[in-house]
Amino acid sequence: MAKGQFLSVFSPATDEQRKANFEDYWAFTQNHGGELMEAEQDLAKKRAKLKSFQDNPVKLRTPLADPDAFYRNYVKMQDDPKSLDRMTLMLCAIYKFARHEWVGIKGAWDVVPDMANSHTVEDKISRVHLAEEFCHYRLFDEMLRTFGLDKVEWVPLSPWKEKVYEFFPKVPGVIMDPPAFVTELMGVSFYFHLHALFEDILADEPEVKERVQALLDEITIDEIAHVGQRRNFIGPMGMKFSKWMVTPLYKMFFDDIPEVGEIFDVEQMIKDGLAFDFNDVPDHMVEKSWIPSYCKA
Repeated sequence: MAKGQFLSVFSPATDEQRKANFEDYWAFTQNHGGELMEAEQDLAKKRAKLKSFQDNPVKLRTPLADPDAFYRNYVKMQDDPKSLDRMTLMLCAIYKFARHEWVGIKGAWDVVPDMANSHTVEDKISRVHLAEEFCHYRLFDEMLRTFGLDKVEWVPLSPWKEKVYEFFPKVPGVIMDPPAFVTELMGVSFYFHLHALFEDILADEPEVKERVQALLDEITIDEIAHVGQRRNFIGPMGMKFSKWMVTPLYKMFFDDIPEVGEIFDVEQMIKDGLAFDFNDVPDHMVEKSWIPSYCKA
C-alpha cells in the first residue's frame, strides 16, 4: 500500500462528517456481517465463516509438548512466566486478551438497547458491534482448538473487574467514548504484533500458521472498522484526551497479562497506537474493512 493514502486516526472531523460517517458505517455493516441473530448473539455471515473453519480443521503436526502448562496458567499465571516456552506464553496471552474482550461485551450486551429498541443509527451500530465481538471470542476459541486445546473454559474475571465492565457501558458517552476507542486501537496493535509472532513461532507448522492467521484476519478486519467507528463518536476535546490515554491504558491493560511483556514489545505497540493511520494495514484487509472518510487523504 502506498504511504500517504490515509491520515491519522486522530485526524479532526466535523459534526457533519461524523454524522455522514455513521450512516456510511451502518450501510457497510449491514453487508459485512449479515443478519443479526440477537438470541444467539451472532451474525449470519460470521457464523457461516466459523463453520467453514470448523468443518475443515487443521491441527499441529507436532502436538504441544506440555499442554498442562497452558491449562495450569491460562486463567491465572501460576508459574514463573520466564520458565514457560514461548508457545505456551503466546497461547495464554491469546486467551487472556480474548477473555477480557468477552467479559466486556457480556457486560455491555444487557445495557445497549436491542435492535427492536434501537431508535438511532448509533444504537443500531452498537448492537451489531457487540454481536461481532461475540463472534470474535468464538474465533479465538477455534484458534486455541487448532493447537489441540479443546478443554478451554471461558470463565469470569474477578468480581470487582466484572463490576467495572458492567458499569462501563452505563457511563455517559463523553466519558466512555475515548477509552472505548483506545481499547479498539489497542486490539488492532495487539493483533498485528500477534500476526507477526505467528510467523516466528509457527515457522515449522505452515498449515497451522496459515489457519490461525486466517482466523486472526477475520477478527482484525472487524477491529480495524471498529477503530474508525469508535473514533467517530468523539469530538475534538475527546480526541485529545484519547491520544493522551493511549500510553497509560495500554500499559495498565497489558500489565494485567504477564505473558505479554515476555513475548511482545509493549512500548512498540504504544508507538504503533499513537502513530496509527491505516497505511500499514494490508490491502486485503482495507478492501474488506471500513475507514472514516476524514482519515482518507
